Amino acid sequence: MPKIKWTNKDFKVFTIDGLEQRMDALNLHVRPKFNSLGEDFSAYFSSQLGEEFFPHVAKHARRTVNPPKDSWVAFAPYKRGYKSLPHFQIGLWHTHLFIVLAIIYEAPQKNVMAERLLAHKSLIEQLPDDFIVSGDHMSPEAVSLEEAREDKLEELLIRLRDVKKGEFLIGRHIPKEQATKLTVSELHQLTEDTFNCLLPLYNIIVGK
Repeated sequence: MPKIKWTNKDFKVFTIDGLEQRMDALNLHVRPKFNSLGEDFSAYFSSQLGEEFFPHVAKHARRTVNPPKDSWVAFAPYKRGYKSLPHFQIGLWHTHLFIVLAIIYEAPQKNVMAERLLAHKSLIEQLPDDFIVSGDHMSPEAVSLEEAREDKLEELLIRLRDVKKGEFLIGRHIPKEQATKLTVSELHQLTEDTFNCLLPLYNIIVGK
């Protein structure tokens, strides 16, 4: 288990002005933690799901002006990329830590994945109340599952199926104030518990 603890300094990286300055701080403070989490949780997913998973730490290489507002490590069973596949993520915005399962607009089979999730919507509804859902990986905003069960969850899944830019993210958002108080073992346990809840959903998405 990597000795990872999130600090206020990690979250403040995303408030630093300037692309170069923010990237320097990101590389110094945050990316080494994503690398460690990548090694640890790619082994976890490989073991739990029975196929090799690979970590993908965000590089933000295409940015030339605007500094990244968030960063992450993603996990998928493909070495060369993850965006076209359902994938898991651990990441930071300046306001919170996110631990999610995501299907984004670049997934070519997302209409099929959405149909599978709609057919098993009750399984999503049984997840803990403190889980969140979102329809946009570029936004820090999300809706609690407790609120979303009535209408929003189905809306998001239908949009994922029918709209080219439709996306679906589900997992936990941990506010910065809470995330920075977690011990190394508490953080690891929370992350693993979240992913344990999401594994059956992943298997439905990929048709297992």
